[in-house]
Amino acid sequence: MTDTIEKLIFVYNARSGALNALMDAGHKLFSPSTYPCSLCALTYGAFSEKKKWKAFKRQIDTPISFLHIDEFEKEYASKFLNNYQYPVVLAATANDLQLVMSSKKLDAMEDIDQLIKELSSLLK
Repeated sequence: MTDTIEKLIFVYNARSGALNALMDAGHKLFSPSTYPCSLCALTYGAFSEKKKWKAFKRQIDTPISFLHIDEFEKEYASKFLNNYQYPVVLAATANDLQLVMSSKKLDAMEDIDQLIKELSSLLK
């Protein structure tokens, strides 16, 4: 990545709202292998954020934002030029949104350690 990262944006493959959160939690509990959001699966247990992920977020200097699909598309409508497949990690720079991790890359990650390692490398 050549531009300076102003903020990392994590977009979950889920919609916002209490009912959606409840349905997502049930899906993760009863059928984790078919859960459609690998970013959620990497960073959250059934009901709360993983401790390693919380610690990582506290120790980085780069601002971060976590959005659901509907929140992202509303907030970034003027820059929403790509048809992203979710989940996705993007970098907001002065001029653009740049892809950091695609859904395919996130889907291939085996655990939170791999995600943290890749993000740490990016932010050095």
